[in-house]
Amino acid sequence: MNIAVVGTGYVGLVTGTCFAETGNNVICVDIDQKKVERLRGGEVPIFEPGLELLFDRNTKEGRLHFTTNLKEAVDASQIIFLALPTPPGADGSADLRFIMGVAEDLSKIITDYKVIVDKSTVPVGTAEKVYAILDKKLDKRLFDVVSNPEFLREGVAVEDFLKPDRVVIGTSSEKAKKVMQKLYEPFVRQGNPIYFMDERSAEMTKYAANSYLATRISFMNEIANLCEKVGANVDSVRMGMGSDSRIGKRFLFPGIGYGGSCFPKDVQALAKTANEYQYEFKILESVMEVNDLQKTVLTQKIKAFYKNDLAGKTIAVWGLAFKPNTDDIREAPALVIIDELLEMGAKVKAFDPEAMGHVKAIYGDRVVFGKKMYDVLEDADCLAIMTEWSEFRTPDFEKMFKMLKSKVIFDGRNVYDLGNMAEMGVHYDSIGRP
Repeated sequence: MNIAVVGTGYVGLVTGTCFAETGNNVICVDIDQKKVERLRGGEVPIFEPGLELLFDRNTKEGRLHFTTNLKEAVDASQIIFLALPTPPGADGSADLRFIMGVAEDLSKIITDYKVIVDKSTVPVGTAEKVYAILDKKLDKRLFDVVSNPEFLREGVAVEDFLKPDRVVIGTSSEKAKKVMQKLYEPFVRQGNPIYFMDERSAEMTKYAANSYLATRISFMNEIANLCEKVGANVDSVRMGMGSDSRIGKRFLFPGIGYGGSCFPKDVQALAKTANEYQYEFKILESVMEVNDLQKTVLTQKIKAFYKNDLAGKTIAVWGLAFKPNTDDIREAPALVIIDELLEMGAKVKAFDPEAMGHVKAIYGDRVVFGKKMYDVLEDADCLAIMTEWSEFRTPDFEKMFKMLKSKVIFDGRNVYDLGNMAEMGVHYDSIGRP
């Protein structure tokens, strides 16, 4: 099938590459000429495991193309995916100007039947707004608008796309349904479902799923904080809870709060939608409040240990991305913590396998960056772990403690075993564990 993907951000690039991998001819469109030139030159601008291999294969095979010319892509395609940014506005609502702008452009250039697919995460009712824009200038027989939310986890997005738990498609058109069914059949050969529903329900499904997962994270962070006060171990509590088939094991790990491009934005947007319909979504308001507070927990532990005097102290930081296996620092808890440490006069030395370039662009020389994970430990007063990258899990502790001034670790992701830390004589402060 011939597909256009408008937008080459995280979702757009993964979407276009994975569709090409199943034999489709894909043209990705972006207004950023320099970015398109980089993509044409074989450069993948984001870090996502497995993506570069598929990108190289499909560009070489001539199935994956890049252009700044929207009309060129639309003329050559039957299905047009809108994978455009929907950043949160000042009031928390999703900003739809990019999607509506492209819809307006499409209304001027479509000449034969197209299926327009909202792949971006958008508020309930967006498909209808896109339809209304197209309907002003186009014959209704020339287009259908479909909602097809993505459920990609950064770090495993390629696997999620190629082997989805489910595919959600919102459409009231039988013609569009047949097109989308044919498109996604190669991805669900193992029997995972394609759910067809109305457009509004599809849009709501995305927000509901992400908001529920964010709720689980905030709930476990609250449990972890209470565990510390009552002397319980959140690891044991988590295992006891997760073994219940009604609950399950995933998204029960406490830490220093959720971040990234999806959860913060989607929770805000769903709460905003509720407000627009005069409904007070109390749980979501609490989820956001808990998450904001959780990002300060590790700093409070550091401040308590040093008796609120961090002036002249050097804090080594491992991990900057909001989660492992990505270079995404959007809403990353590490940035909130670094801001607090710098404000209190501490010196910060940081390492992350993938995200340092993005963080350096923010802090410049206010933060010292190490080329390797051990570099930042030299003469540091303590280590603070912000992201649970695999390489941090089994380090050379003997080497670490020779470089650190003191055996002090503040662990925001509960990477190490309490017993092992005690045996080595480490002052080890983690989340929700005595």
